[in-house]
Amino acid sequence: MVRFKMRNKSNKYYNNSNLFSMNLLAKMLSISFVNLCLISYFSVIILVYNSMNYWLIKSEPFKYSWDQFKKDKITTWDGVRNYAARNNLRAMKKGDLALFYHSNEGMCVVGIAKVVTEAFQDPTTKEEAWVAVEFAPFKALKTPVTLAQIKEDEYLKDMQLVKLQRLSVGIVKPEEFDRVCMLGGM
Repeated sequence: MVRFKMRNKSNKYYNNSNLFSMNLLAKMLSISFVNLCLISYFSVIILVYNSMNYWLIKSEPFKYSWDQFKKDKITTWDGVRNYAARNNLRAMKKGDLALFYHSNEGMCVVGIAKVVTEAFQDPTTKEEAWVAVEFAPFKALKTPVTLAQIKEDEYLKDMQLVKLQRLSVGIVKPEEFDRVCMLGGM
């Protein structure tokens, strides 16, 4: 099933209550809901068809840091041996964005990576069950967002990073992604 999501300029998704409010506004202005949507589309709303997904990838900085990632310009995310993390790698699409998290040392989100190659056979094993994904650095956060900040933040307290701390590749909701970016000075 194809779903359309609407975003405003601040990159926040409209939910059903927002759409209900727009419908009510259309009635108050004596115009059709479709016309209001068209007006909104050209002013502040962008319809997103099959919108991108957001992820979180973890790396220990002494093994592979954000700085090394930037120098390499592209990296293969391989060696993942957790089924849930593997399923997340398989679900990634070219162009998806991932928060790059330094685990164990620093414990903070330091940048954003972009998926450049979708899942393929992990070159570190012959077992077909495991996959790898290629990433490129997209943008560094101006200010790292620490795990403590994320745990304390009302909007981020239910993030997979907090709830499933041992998961090395996690799902990030669009509103969580936006919030982390905001806290990171973007």
